[in-house]
Amino acid sequence: MGITARTIQNWKSKGLRDKRKGCIRPSSRIALTPEEWDALYKVATSKRFADNTPEQIVATLAQEGTYIASVSSMYRILRKRGALAHRSGSRKPGAQRQSTELVVTAPNQVWSWDITWLRTSVRGIFLYAYTVIDLFDRSIVGWCIEAYESDEFSMLLFARITRDMKVVPKIVHADNGHPMRGMTLAVFLDSLLISRSYSRPRCSNDNAFIESWHKTLKYSVGYPKQFENIEAARIWYADFIAWYNNEHQHSGLAYATPMQARTGEVVQLFSERNNTILEARERTPLRWSTDRTRTYELPEVKTTYRPLKKDV
Repeated sequence: MGITARTIQNWKSKGLRDKRKGCIRPSSRIALTPEEWDALYKVATSKRFADNTPEQIVATLAQEGTYIASVSSMYRILRKRGALAHRSGSRKPGAQRQSTELVVTAPNQVWSWDITWLRTSVRGIFLYAYTVIDLFDRSIVGWCIEAYESDEFSMLLFARITRDMKVVPKIVHADNGHPMRGMTLAVFLDSLLISRSYSRPRCSNDNAFIESWHKTLKYSVGYPKQFENIEAARIWYADFIAWYNNEHQHSGLAYATPMQARTGEVVQLFSERNNTILEARERTPLRWSTDRTRTYELPEVKTTYRPLKKDV
């Protein structure tokens, strides 16, 4: 008969199925009839279930001993008849703003900032450290420590930084907290024509530079577990930032300090390092197994810019 043993095994395990074109499939015999589709649509759009999702409708009917069709079938009929529009009581999903990848090539192009909690000697009481970092050289350009979070403090911090440094950044990036999105700060930044960028919800990687700074801060050997008062916190924070900006060899800057990168000293610094390595290779070339020699240079800094609608 020309039937293989494998076919016989499939018939025994899966049953006989007609695979010919045009044959009557089981699904076409058990599909909902037009009357059942109408009944399903009538139930889904009834006043009783006006505020329920198809999942809730099917679950509620099942509790009452009624089953008309699956959740996917209910979605299918609602979509087909144009009844999947958003209800006025729920938030309509907004389209994600387009992200632009920026290459930071100089200081004061992109600043990023955030607020971190500092423990005090009283359990449950915290201080709040506001910190602004320049993405190009990772230097801390401004900070303050306050007793609570407020967009008023945020505005005063940026006002002091721009006044003392006599510079205005092109972009300021932050998370989505109230002090970052507060109207007081927003009006101030807009008055200086500074573009604002915000991280995606629940995505800390969008603000990775300042998050990395917080880890450097809190995982340093001398970091106190708690502060006695706000004055002690400010004194320690100022000393730490002075060390970080002027002495810390940053791995993201090829082990130069932030201030060396900011002032351009890295050009001479890296030249000396590279010359030293080349001279060592000339003296003992056999110690290098390849033609590649490590060279020190500032890595390219890239960041994601998510502009507000007014900036698009």
